[in-house]
Amino acid sequence: MVLAGTTGPMSHATIGFLGAGKMATALASGFIRAGLVDANRVHGCDIFEPARLAFERDTGGKAHASNVEVVKAAEVLFLAVKPDQVVGVLTEISPYLGSHHLVISIAAGVTLARLESSAPVSIRFVRVMPNTPALVGESASAFALGSHATAVDGELTRKLLGSVGMVLEVKEKLLDAVTGVSGSGPAYAFLMIEALADGGVAAGLPRDIAQKLAAQTLLGAARMVLETGLHPGALKDAVCSPGGTTIEAMHELEKGGVRAALITAVRVASEKARKLG
Repeated sequence: MVLAGTTGPMSHATIGFLGAGKMATALASGFIRAGLVDANRVHGCDIFEPARLAFERDTGGKAHASNVEVVKAAEVLFLAVKPDQVVGVLTEISPYLGSHHLVISIAAGVTLARLESSAPVSIRFVRVMPNTPALVGESASAFALGSHATAVDGELTRKLLGSVGMVLEVKEKLLDAVTGVSGSGPAYAFLMIEALADGGVAAGLPRDIAQKLAAQTLLGAARMVLETGLHPGALKDAVCSPGGTTIEAMHELEKGGVRAALITAVRVASEKARKLG
């Protein structure tokens, strides 16, 4: 298995996706765009034909109707089905798994212990929580290694996910919280962008201008947090001039419970992830 950026492209490995939905397509497209793997070495499987067709169209890879076909074709397998389908898929493919396989699960809430108990004893697992901005190279991902996974498997996971955004290794017990923050987080951000744009329209801006300003504002604010290393509260205070427009707006947001609502959203999403597992 050879990584791009080390001794060459991943010309000796193929990547398979068991489940070819939006997240799998986003990751596959990102890996290909980053030059880590050629499209002809990317395989996907989905029981729904529209999903297979979309995967092939968007990635240039090969989509199959059988999970076993993907397992036979690929060495790195992304388990990208819904949490309640994980055990069934692993039971189906177990006879075809071997020591050359690395299985990377992106199924929310499904623990490494459950994954390992549903497959042959020696199979190496990594549990990952990515998010859909992988499609544009801005994913926020976290991962934890299974009991049989090696340091090399960790580096491979870091290389793959790092090609489509930021990646952090965490203790497995933190992955449900990661799901609540960044796994579900893009939806929170999209809601904020939509609401800010609606506000701009209400204040008189054309829709297209309001939406671009709102999206760029969240992008710029996020970049300031990451690049300055300053606490978000300090950056917020710097925008709030005494008696100015921003502090008035912040007062309305606090009255509306926006901060509390976001905290609650993360907590309930994290708890839902635990229940899914």
